[in-house]
Amino acid sequence: MAKRKKKEVFDWEDEDQEEIIWVSKSEIKRDAEDLKQLGEKIVNLTKNNLAKIPLDESLLDAIELAQRLQKEARRRQLQYIGKLFRGIDVEPIREALDKIENKHNQQQAMLHKIEKVRDELVEKGDVALTDLLNDYPNGDRQQLRNLIRSAQKEREQNKPSKAYREIYQMLKVLMLED
Repeated sequence: MAKRKKKEVFDWEDEDQEEIIWVSKSEIKRDAEDLKQLGEKIVNLTKNNLAKIPLDESLLDAIELAQRLQKEARRRQLQYIGKLFRGIDVEPIREALDKIENKHNQQQAMLHKIEKVRDELVEKGDVALTDLLNDYPNGDRQQLRNLIRSAQKEREQNKPSKAYREIYQMLKVLMLED
């Protein structure tokens, strides 16, 4: 008769034994897919933006290769990049990517703000100009005042708004230099 081995009894009360964390197969697959999508975002970046992301040499080589590949080869390379990501800490990479992606959103918000300020200048005139120059003292008061008056006249006469566009360009230079 064969002798059976006695199964090791796991003592749940013993703190010296390692803590077992059960991870479902689905969760592992979701994490792998998430890393693959992160890799795809990075592969789609331009060379200038790619240089801003902290990547080790092997990962950078894999990403540059994926940028040159097409169709099925690209899909397999993205799988490989996702696999490489599983072995490293991806938080610094995510943070750098967020900065790059949010930079566009911040620029759009700033341009919308400039449009609002321009509209306010044309509506309110000197009062809004004084407020603007309190925030941005480098602005040319006289030139802005002349452009505002010209824009107001153009609007009254239903003419093309040349001064309106010039105000925008001046504000863009003034507000984006800060």
